[in-house]
Amino acid sequence: MEKILEVKDLHISFHTFGGEVKAIRGVDFDLFKGETLAIVGESGSGKSVTTKTIMRLLPPGNSEIKSGQILFDGKDLTKQTDGQMQKIRGKDISMIFQDPMTSLNPTMKIGKQIMEPILKHQKLSKSEAKQRAIDLLRLVGIPQPEVRFEQYPHQFSGGMRQRVVIAIALACNPKVLIADEPTTALDVTIQAQILELMKDLQKKIDTSIIFITHDLGVVANVADRVAVMYGGKIVEIGTVDEIFYNPQHPYTWGLLSSMPDLDIAGSELYAIPGTPPDLMNPPKGDAFAPRNEYAMQIDLEEQPPMFKVSDTHYAATWLLHPDAPEVTPPDAVVKRRSHFLSMKGAK
Repeated sequence: MEKILEVKDLHISFHTFGGEVKAIRGVDFDLFKGETLAIVGESGSGKSVTTKTIMRLLPPGNSEIKSGQILFDGKDLTKQTDGQMQKIRGKDISMIFQDPMTSLNPTMKIGKQIMEPILKHQKLSKSEAKQRAIDLLRLVGIPQPEVRFEQYPHQFSGGMRQRVVIAIALACNPKVLIADEPTTALDVTIQAQILELMKDLQKKIDTSIIFITHDLGVVANVADRVAVMYGGKIVEIGTVDEIFYNPQHPYTWGLLSSMPDLDIAGSELYAIPGTPPDLMNPPKGDAFAPRNEYAMQIDLEEQPPMFKVSDTHYAATWLLHPDAPEVTPPDAVVKRRSHFLSMKGAK
């Protein structure tokens, strides 16, 4: 498969009054053409910081790319000037944010907001850009697009506003689309509609998607591969089947166990004990060790490398070392794995 984006040993810090926060600590991943890569983890794990760095949207005053590369189209995005990035943002790489109301200008008609990136990045006349905007509204499932083109954001529901934001992101046929928890601000019914739209668009347009979420239930329906983040690092990465059927990292077990599931009789809602690490003083060993009931002495002393499970599946846990004791996933993980298998078979 063709690589469209490569993130290599990325380190990012924030400089605060309290000291340096080492938010991203050596992140590596590739994005392949036409795939959806989901990045999952608790709040503060580094998901949004990583992807905003790809867009170079971190605040310039207190953020710093300490080292690493983000390779796209033969360029290292960490070395690009603001002017160079303005030519890439919206045209080659677009982003959908969490809350559509904060992404849209309340004083500007919807149609004009969709036309903006088209006129900026593509050599189209105003009439051609207008037609392209109307076609995009139709593509994302907004009825009467010619009428809606002339309306303002407050005249749209939350789900419709998110569809508009997706239309804006797709305006210039980007090679990479970053979706930062695009369904979090929506109710459950509308969430399902937006996720179905994303899956449908993936088939219709030639783009690669990075989908950020804390909800593994969402991942099962939209992703090809999954990267699990914790404490500013990727701790496990694999295909969606590998992460659900054969998870290896205790943190991934915890995320799977904490998924609410009304179809599993007698299941209790699990919560991972403890709190995420203080990245102002990152731990010497495995950052998840204090919350990991399977932690060994080496977890407190040394960070685990990425152990290879298969050609597409890697996990950073000392439990995969040949000398480690054999540990089986919790019952909750096994139940959800079986349930996921039955759900997938029913589709």
